[in-house]
Amino acid sequence: PVPRLLEAQLQDQRREHEEEMEALRNQVDLMQEELEKQQHAFLQTLQLSPEVQVELGLQQEITRLTNENLDLKELLEKLEKNEKKLKKQLKIYMKKVQDFEASQTMVPVERRPHERNMQVAVQRKEKDFQGMLEYYKEDEPLLIRNLIT
Repeated sequence: PVPRLLEAQLQDQRREHEEEMEALRNQVDLMQEELEKQQHAFLQTLQLSPEVQVELGLQQEITRLTNENLDLKELLEKLEKNEKKLKKQLKIYMKKVQDFEASQTMVPVERRPHERNMQVAVQRKEKDFQGMLEYYKEDEPLLIRNLIT
């Protein structure tokens, strides 16, 4: 049974290899045909007068530039669409900000003094902690232990 299995696997591999080789041969044949066409076109171009060669070159360059321009136009259209979309989103967000600001101006009077008190308290706390602390060198281990815990 083992030799038969190995023989079957070997035949499968041989078949796959032959299929790959056939595909590669076909690909080489197509490439050779394309090369022959290009060589034929090149030889015909060389036989033409210099003026005609220049004209053909210009036609090819015009075709290339036209295709490039079409690609750039497509890109420009995409960017313009994106710009319009972003402008719409900006208008929506600006409207939301304006609505939010308008709602903040209508906050009841009871809240406003409370907010002011909180701001004052924060300002006082900031003032209390400005500057450097002074300590004795021998207290350093105790300070470090207290800072860590």
